[in-house]
Amino acid sequence: MFKRLLVVVASATLLLSTLARAAETADTSLVLLTENFPPYNMAKNGKNFAQGENIDGIAVDIVREMFKRAGINYSLTLRFPWERIYKMALEQPGYGVFVMARLPEREPLFKWVGPIGPDDWIMLAKAGSKITLESLEQARKYKIGAYKGDAIAETLTKQGLAPQVVLRDQDNAKKLVAGQIDLWATGDPAGRYLAKQEGISGLKTVLRFNSAELYLALNKDVSDEVVAKLQAALDAMRAEGLVEEIMGRYL
Repeated sequence: MFKRLLVVVASATLLLSTLARAAETADTSLVLLTENFPPYNMAKNGKNFAQGENIDGIAVDIVREMFKRAGINYSLTLRFPWERIYKMALEQPGYGVFVMARLPEREPLFKWVGPIGPDDWIMLAKAGSKITLESLEQARKYKIGAYKGDAIAETLTKQGLAPQVVLRDQDNAKKLVAGQIDLWATGDPAGRYLAKQEGISGLKTVLRFNSAELYLALNKDVSDEVVAKLQAALDAMRAEGLVEEIMGRYL
């Protein structure tokens, strides 16, 4: 009799715990932040602030579907600059930021969902440039433009290449064509998309020096269960071919 009672109590406890976790997940609402980083995330009006449906892009479409499938509520805001939203996601419980390169030094700072898409790192030169590179070291003698606070700029700085940074990556396309910089360190496909938006084409890839994957980075306070639900939703989307389909809409 006593053993049966223990089994009943244990079963009831397990059920209540499961229901509590389910309720907690249903009540969860995350604050998601992003930036203008076409074609992954961008404000429809081209401004540096947008909310909700006024934001689109590859990553935005993927994240929206991912949260819908996981049954998790969220708000979405596009802000500027990157350094600000990175700090908010790092320090404030319930916050997340995307898309972010998952680098070794960032690994313990967040909880990660992804990958959402690739972000190769390249050096671009203007059309007709005679510059040829076989290694990053050979780029040291040139004036390099990069995006302030971006992982590419941080990596180049750590390696002593001292890039000239700007607050909007698309400004580097114009500086490159104007001869103010010799090389533009940027992502692929992001750099080419930004250049195209500025009416600039024909840029020459002179070096491909890293391959990174882009993720949704969540504050460490976000529960493991929420992270697992989001990851499962993304994995299912990729298996169905939906992630590739969404990318095809923009590229």
